[in-house]
Amino acid sequence: MKKCFSAEKYLKIQKQKIKARIKMFDKLYLEFGGKLIDDQHAARTLPGFLPDLKIRLLQEFKDDAEVILCINADAIEKSKIRADHMISYEIEVLRLIEFLRSRDIYVSSVVITLFNGQKKAKDFAERLKDYKIKTYFHTFTKGYPTDVDTIVSDEGYGANPYIKTSRQLVIVSAPGPCSGKLATSLSQLYHESKRGIKAGYAKFETFPVWSLPLKHPVNIAYEAATADLNDKNMIDHFHLEKYGVKAVNYNRDLETFPVLKEILHRITGKNIYYSPTDMGVNVIGECITDDKGVRKSAKDEIIRRYYRALTDLKKGAVTPEVPERIKMLMNELGISENDRKVVIKASEKRLSSNNLPSACIEIGKKYITGRKTDYLSPISSTMLNTLKTINKIPDEVDLISPNVLEPILEIKNKVSNFQESYLKLGEVLLALSICSTTNPIVKKVIENLNKLEGTELHSTHMITDEEMVVLSNLGINATCGTEIDID
Repeated sequence: MKKCFSAEKYLKIQKQKIKARIKMFDKLYLEFGGKLIDDQHAARTLPGFLPDLKIRLLQEFKDDAEVILCINADAIEKSKIRADHMISYEIEVLRLIEFLRSRDIYVSSVVITLFNGQKKAKDFAERLKDYKIKTYFHTFTKGYPTDVDTIVSDEGYGANPYIKTSRQLVIVSAPGPCSGKLATSLSQLYHESKRGIKAGYAKFETFPVWSLPLKHPVNIAYEAATADLNDKNMIDHFHLEKYGVKAVNYNRDLETFPVLKEILHRITGKNIYYSPTDMGVNVIGECITDDKGVRKSAKDEIIRRYYRALTDLKKGAVTPEVPERIKMLMNELGISENDRKVVIKASEKRLSSNNLPSACIEIGKKYITGRKTDYLSPISSTMLNTLKTINKIPDEVDLISPNVLEPILEIKNKVSNFQESYLKLGEVLLALSICSTTNPIVKKVIENLNKLEGTELHSTHMITDEEMVVLSNLGINATCGTEIDID
């Protein structure tokens, strides 16, 4: 995939931007929006943006920064899931702690927000003791969002315990949206002010990109990604009025800015920001090197989001309005679901395979297909066909002998409550890894798995969550139809 974004330039000028903002205060609380690690949306939309780029940026500040992680008590109670990895928000918090520590980034505390006595939240706090990390409970801010006098008082932000921090830059992050990052940051500003510390707040959001046009596909891709939240990009009229410059922001920030501005004024005693855009420190737009390429990647991402919304609707995870919103965005850009070529190729394979569930992978300019077999899921058979193509292995050569697949399937069904007639992708990759210890051809295949990164895949039938996670971990951009394979 051609790079359209300079990660090197981004790290350089983003570091400078954050340093300049830190100098404005004794201590800066920097709210990190989006995913802190594994930011696949940014990587897909801006080819060249690395999924771990935010971590690389944090490592530039590791001696001066610490991280506070926020998690909503209701998200814990309802076992809210991070969809791309199919893990709960609390497991994601634990994963973040371990990952950040492995990169020598200091995680000082976890804040459980909107706490109202939820039992699972208490249990999670107990679990965090094993990680030797301080946990705080914050409740709903009294008076929010209209009664600023109460909000900025000991009854409001002052009612929350003060989070002890020791470094000049405090990163406030979370496993997902609506986790209470802003409230936590502002509560800290109130407490710091009472202690005579000149603390400030800023926001680090990847999307929307304020310096790109409102209807740029990259910004519209953000709307598609947050269709379940009903986010809408808008011109920041505060910024336009103050500076005469058009900038893009989104509805929630624009709606809350007047209150936020007043809260910041009450705490700090002056107006620091005159628009939501003023609060931001992201320089994404300056690092795009190929606008045409980025536009295409963003359009592709919107179509993928549409297919994902359709499957989520089938599962009952979203309302019908979500795919409808994305479809309207596609109409606005003049694109359709049929622009995803692997969909057409997968459907053609299904028609030529007696209507069996089928799939297609696009790699380079090649389209490689597969179908459900006696032992393999359509994803597994397509993957094996693709690996043979990548490694120039003749089609008649079996990477895994049926003599190996059959007993694996038998033992799987013996120990499972749900009988299946095929092996899923993760199971096939495990079988390949075992075969690689004695077969040099298979060993080479395993070593070349990284060549699948950035490829496109579509299945005519719904992909299981288990297989979707494996595909995501391989860096494959997968979509599927909404039909369920009745085994």
